[in-house]
Amino acid sequence: MRRRDFVTVLAGAIGGWPTALRAQQKPMPALGKPEPGSRVPVVGVLLYGAPEPAFAAFLEKFRELGWEDGRNFRLEIRSADAQPDRLPGLAAELVRMKADVIIPWATNATRAAIDATKQIPIVMTSVDPTAFVTNISHPGGNVTGVAGFTCEVAAKRLQLLKQAVPTVTRIAALRNPDAAASHCDVQETERAAEQTGVEVRFFLLRAADDPAPAFAEIVDWRADALLNIPSGAARWVAAMIAFAAERRLPTMVVQRGTVEAGGLMSYLPDRREMYRRVAVHVDKILKGANPGDIPVELPTKYELVINLKTAEALGITIPLAILARADVVIE
Repeated sequence: MRRRDFVTVLAGAIGGWPTALRAQQKPMPALGKPEPGSRVPVVGVLLYGAPEPAFAAFLEKFRELGWEDGRNFRLEIRSADAQPDRLPGLAAELVRMKADVIIPWATNATRAAIDATKQIPIVMTSVDPTAFVTNISHPGGNVTGVAGFTCEVAAKRLQLLKQAVPTVTRIAALRNPDAAASHCDVQETERAAEQTGVEVRFFLLRAADDPAPAFAEIVDWRADALLNIPSGAARWVAAMIAFAAERRLPTMVVQRGTVEAGGLMSYLPDRREMYRRVAVHVDKILKGANPGDIPVELPTKYELVINLKTAEALGITIPLAILARADVVIE
C-alpha cells in the first residue's frame, strides 16, 4: 500500500479529518524543506491488514510534536493485505530502506519486524506485549511500544456481554488464526466463560475466508451470542453484523465503528489514545532515546460502547447498571 493510498483511506474513513485537524491546531512553526540531498528520518509502518481510522490519531499527535510528513520525516507504509506470508518480505523491505523506526501493527507484523532486525527501533502496537518482551518496564534491545490489549480484557469482554444479556448461555467466539492472537486471549475467554456459567466455542475464520460456512456452523451449534476476538483484519465484519441481525444474536465486537454499524457493544482500550502514545514513543526515539529504555505502556483508558438501537431491534433491555458504565451510548 502506497503512502498516498494509506492517507486517503484514513481521511475517507473518518470523514473530513484533515480539514478538522487544521481547524483545531495552532499554526505550526515553519519547518522548511530539507536541503537537496539531505536525508530525513523514515518512519515505517508495517500492517497485517487494512489501516483502522484510529491511526489518524498517530499522525495528528506526531504533527503536534513537530513532525510533518514530506518535510522533516517520511512515512513509508507496507501492508500485507491480510496475507501473513507477505509480512517477512515487507519487513525486510523496510530494513533495506534503512527506516529509522518501524511501527508494526498487530501480532504477526510485530513478529516479522523483530525477526527482520535487531538494530532498527521497533514500536509495537495492537499486541499483547508479553509475547515479545519479558520486562515491560525495561524491555531492552530494540523493542518498545504501546499495548493494544492485555489478557484481562478478554475475560472482561465476555463478562460484560453476559451482564448485558443475562439470558445468554452459548457464545460463539470468532477468531482469525492468521492474526496470531495471544494464547492468553483464548485462555482468559474460556476462564471467564467457566466463571460466568456460559459455554463458549471458538470458530476459526480467516480474513479472506467466505464467512458463510462458519456462520452455518454457529447456527447448527445453536449459539445465542457472538464474541469477535481481536483479529488484526476481518473483511467479514459487515457480514457478521448482518448475520447477527438476521439471527437476532447480541454481539461483542472489537471496534467502536462496528458498534455504530450495528453491533451491540464493544469494550477495548481507547484506540486513538493508544496511537497518540505510539507517536510519543517514536518522537523520543527520533530524538535519540534508546527504545530498550522506554517502558512499554499498558492501556489506561478503556471504552465501553453500547448501541441501544441494536438492543431494541434484538428485543433486549440492557440493565441500567451496564448502561451507567458505558462511555458511549448510541440511541
